[in-house]
Amino acid sequence: MAAREAGVFAISVAAEMTSMQVQNLRVYERRGLLAPDRTSGGTRLYSAEDIERLHRIRDLLAAGLNLAGIAAVLELEEENQRLRSRLARARDRS
Repeated sequence: MAAREAGVFAISVAAEMTSMQVQNLRVYERRGLLAPDRTSGGTRLYSAEDIERLHRIRDLLAAGLNLAGIAAVLELEEENQRLRSRLARARDRS
């Protein structure tokens, strides 16, 4: 697992890093907006990528989107990145 993907931050630290409330982070997880790692005891561990995603969620909330809209935007952004990666690989092969 890459270092950016490894869960290292407790939920309280992640909340502080993103200026969000702990209960909101739990809601975002329940709504499928992010999936932090879990310890064997069930403690959430947030990665650097999770923190970036939480910043993106915060920005989208500030722009007026609701959680359903945020989920759609995040999915479209991920699909866009996948397509860009495929295009770059295709260009590299030719």
